[in-house]
Amino acid sequence: MEETDLIVRAQNGEREAFAQLMNVHYRTVEKFAYQCGVRLDDIPDVTQEVFIKLYRFLPQFNQQRFTTWLYKITLNTARDYYRKEGKETAKEERMKKTGSASAQQSAELQVLLFEEDRELHEAIVQLDEKYRLPLILFYFQDLTYQQIADVLNITLASVKTRIFRAKDNLKKEMNLKGGVTHGQ
Repeated sequence: MEETDLIVRAQNGEREAFAQLMNVHYRTVEKFAYQCGVRLDDIPDVTQEVFIKLYRFLPQFNQQRFTTWLYKITLNTARDYYRKEGKETAKEERMKKTGSASAQQSAELQVLLFEEDRELHEAIVQLDEKYRLPLILFYFQDLTYQQIADVLNITLASVKTRIFRAKDNLKKEMNLKGGVTHGQ
C-alpha cells in the first residue's frame, strides 16, 4: 500500500492505517533517536513519545515529505525528553562515577543493532549537536542537503559547512583514538 494512502486513512481516524504507518517507521525513529544521542534505555520512551505526537499532529500534516516531518518530530522529542527531565548530563556523570559504565557498555554491545562500528558511533555522539545532526541525517538517514536544511531549519550553505566540519572533526577524533577512517 502506498504511504500517502496510509497517511490519508490515518488522518481520517483509521487506526489500522496508523498502526501500519507506525510499523513502517518504527525502526527509523528508534535508529534516529539513538543516533541523536538518546541513551539506549530511553529509546523506547522517546520512540513512544514520538508516535504519540505523530498521532496527535497527523491531522495537521500537509503533504510535505512525511519522513522529513517525522525526523523533525523525533529530533524535537529527543531534545525535549532530556530538557524536561534535566537528566542527560547528570545521568551520564553518575554512570561514569558509579562504575556502572561497564554494565551500560555490555548493554550497548547487545543493542547496537543500529551501528556497525561502536567507536565511530561514540565519536559521532561526542560531536556538537550542530555538526552531529546534519551528519547523521545525511549519512545514516539518506536525506538530501535540502531535506536536512528543512528538518533543522537552517540554510543549505549551513548544512554543507556543518557536514564538512563534522567529517573533519570525526577524522581528527578517530585518528587520535588510533581508529581508521574510511574514504570520504
